[in-house]
Amino acid sequence: MADSRRWVMLGIGTAAQTAGTLYLYGLPFLLPALRRATGLPLWELGLLVACPSLGMVLALIGWGVVADRRGERLVIGLGLTVGAAFLAGAALAAGPALFGLLALAGAAGSAVYAASGRVVTGWFAPGERGLAMGIRQTSQPLGVAAASAVLPVLADSGGPRLALLVAAAVSALTGIVAALLLVDAPRPGTGSPDSPTSPATPGVPDAGTGAARARSPYRSPTLWRVHGASALLVVAQFAVGAYALDYLVTERGWPVRTAGPLIAGAQLVAAAARVLAGHWSDRSAQRLRPLRVVAAGTAAALGALALAEALHAPPAAPLLLVALVATVSWHGVAYAAVADVAPASWAGRATSTQTVVQNVAATATPPLFGLAVAGLGFGPGFAVAALFPLAAVAVLHGLTVGAHLSTRPPDADALAGPEAAGRPTAVGIGRPASGRQGMS
Repeated sequence: MADSRRWVMLGIGTAAQTAGTLYLYGLPFLLPALRRATGLPLWELGLLVACPSLGMVLALIGWGVVADRRGERLVIGLGLTVGAAFLAGAALAAGPALFGLLALAGAAGSAVYAASGRVVTGWFAPGERGLAMGIRQTSQPLGVAAASAVLPVLADSGGPRLALLVAAAVSALTGIVAALLLVDAPRPGTGSPDSPTSPATPGVPDAGTGAARARSPYRSPTLWRVHGASALLVVAQFAVGAYALDYLVTERGWPVRTAGPLIAGAQLVAAAARVLAGHWSDRSAQRLRPLRVVAAGTAAALGALALAEALHAPPAAPLLLVALVATVSWHGVAYAAVADVAPASWAGRATSTQTVVQNVAATATPPLFGLAVAGLGFGPGFAVAALFPLAAVAVLHGLTVGAHLSTRPPDADALAGPEAAGRPTAVGIGRPASGRQGMS
């Protein structure tokens, strides 16, 4: 794919998702300030910071359908600006209204997660998607890094209200820029001169029209297993990420202005780890082999952290930073596997479903982990969290998804009949059928 615009579009999509991440996943860094401002117990605060994830769960599939049919530009611009409005309202609210407005902000802002996945699947060939998804997925650690470095400082200066208003302003500005500059990914079979592929494949229906589309990839268990393993890995991610700042401040006695930048540094390392893992998966014969290795390493890191905390050993804090990196490094590989399996006309819905399943786990983890910590302490809590990535390794065992696709045209399943459309979608075993790669 020779169109160099794909890298510009990827940059815009990644920047937009980073801006959304600032509040969709950055609220845990307001926990110390929210404790002082609201007086709520830890489990209730965990529920509060999980409200944006709850909103994402409720809205993502709908945004994915809209992105598949109307394009990424509209969805990203509208979602970020409307989400900013709800977030600004939450900054001025209290009581139940605060919970509701944060959930609505998450529902609107989740649009960027649905549409930015289409940017990758539409503009990048399969052999590049691990790297591209890894770059796209740096948005989460970059956004969390910015949140950990900036939001606690803003909250210390002007309370949680100031932090939320600044996050809303960033989201609104980025949404406007994306609406002005982003170009929708070419749909397969359109024959548009702007397409990064050459002329349309004869007989291949346009994924953006009412023409026949590929049958559901969910007839095979492949996507469900990738989604399930991802949800298990998210539990470990949020068990560490949601309480990292609170752990360092309340358990280890670190000042917020020291803990925040250190966590931000760990997130920057995690962003690089996502890119490297995605590139690794592009070069691997099996897309999911790196994911299994990362999951096993995550379990080991959490186990070491649990042991150090149980012994009150000094390495606990450095091991927490290692766990922060390990628990977020896998996302690009998982999303690339989803993109490999799903046909083009299902790209928005498949990546949205991946995010929905992850956010079900992300929504449940903070309050439940808060209850576990309140009853057992952080050491046993981290030990329990280590079991989830081990379960992910078991779910992925024996599953094959290749990093390279054959030359079949986009949405070929729609043309090949129910027998081809319904067969398992483990793809890319062996070498491509010809000298060039196709696009799905």
